[in-house]
Amino acid sequence: MSHGIKINKEACKGCVNCIKTCPTEAMRVIDGKVRIMEERCIGCGECLRSCRHRALSLKENDWDFLSSKRSLAVVVDPALCFQFPWRPYPDVLSQVLRNMGFDPIFKDAALAFDLTALAEARLLDGNSDKRGPMISTYCPAVVRLIQMKFQELIKNLSPVENPLEICIDLWRAKHVKHNVPAALVAPCPARVAMVEDPVGRDASSADYVISVTRMAREILTNSRSVEHLEDSARGSNSRWVRWASLGGETAHIKEFAEKPVRSLTVSGMRNVIDLFQELELGRLKGIDFIEARACNFGCIGGIANVESRFIAHQKLKMLASSAPTDEEKLLLDELYETGIWKLQEEIMPVEQAPLGMDLAKAMEKLEELHSVYAELPHLDCGTCGRPTCRVMAEDIVKGSGSIEDCIFRVRERIAELSEEIHVLSKKLIHTMTPEGENEDKRDM
Repeated sequence: MSHGIKINKEACKGCVNCIKTCPTEAMRVIDGKVRIMEERCIGCGECLRSCRHRALSLKENDWDFLSSKRSLAVVVDPALCFQFPWRPYPDVLSQVLRNMGFDPIFKDAALAFDLTALAEARLLDGNSDKRGPMISTYCPAVVRLIQMKFQELIKNLSPVENPLEICIDLWRAKHVKHNVPAALVAPCPARVAMVEDPVGRDASSADYVISVTRMAREILTNSRSVEHLEDSARGSNSRWVRWASLGGETAHIKEFAEKPVRSLTVSGMRNVIDLFQELELGRLKGIDFIEARACNFGCIGGIANVESRFIAHQKLKMLASSAPTDEEKLLLDELYETGIWKLQEEIMPVEQAPLGMDLAKAMEKLEELHSVYAELPHLDCGTCGRPTCRVMAEDIVKGSGSIEDCIFRVRERIAELSEEIHVLSKKLIHTMTPEGENEDKRDM
């Protein structure tokens, strides 16, 4: 799986901060340099937050290459609207992007987010089975977390496509003859991975990825005063922009739902994991919908944002909420019937590499793993380059590690060798006579 993270090995100091924060144990530090196990990474960005040496960054496309294109459609994560000193009106940002030579597809974005909320609301209205609460698929990191660590909850994932993908699909349907590439502005590695290796569809509708950091920097450098644009943008549809913050999706769904929606919202990877553990144990009864986000406060807390998530959260209060018009509802009903909102493929679990090719071999390897683990100190210090002693034992059994990688085992071995050397140093060669022994024999 793609993880959306770029590694700068020259900058890596081997500090092992990243391996301690990864929720899926995907990080390793081998020979003093960080490595990412792609089959375990969910792109949550926790490793980027902990890296103080800037050895990790988003894997985005070259800005000079993209900005030189004659035509480039731009779809933005709603978090981009909150990165600037002006009010987070989407129409203001749309005009700024047009002035820079891009083609922002914001009208289609507003329609796509409305359609997603409508589809989820109708699914919740008709949900009478006992599968448990429906879980949002908006956050790619959360979806991959479930695929990897909470596979029993895959059945609870919403079958509705990500609105950012729907947005580009709607736009392409109108511009099918123009063949204009589309770029997604992403606030986190999971959004980058969504383009490189999407879940629920064969290929992403987006062709390129730009980080929010880079796009915001260019906008702030090239934009002039936008005060004259703010007044004209006050009445625009900004319902979709609220998805940038935790609770925005749930509020949007409730605007279309005919029945009351009992929901839970949670953000931050540790909180998300705790909630899913409780859900697996059957402790969350009576809940219809779960909005889970890997980043604190939602997408405005993404690692690739420039504005403080606390300030961005305050800016939400500047947005006036408006209900869909009758004309918009009629268009949404027509789009709903087309089924464009549905995931193209079923979401499947991500299986980890087995210990052995058959059950007997796997059981033998598991026994070996337990034996190796018993020899380790169980301190989970990370000095071996692995997050835990358990992971260290697994790597050893799989052939990608050695018991000598453990500093405590090496220290014990050094002490044993030192003792052996000390004992050997007292032994004499048989042809040598201890000093003074012959003189003692003569006296006798």
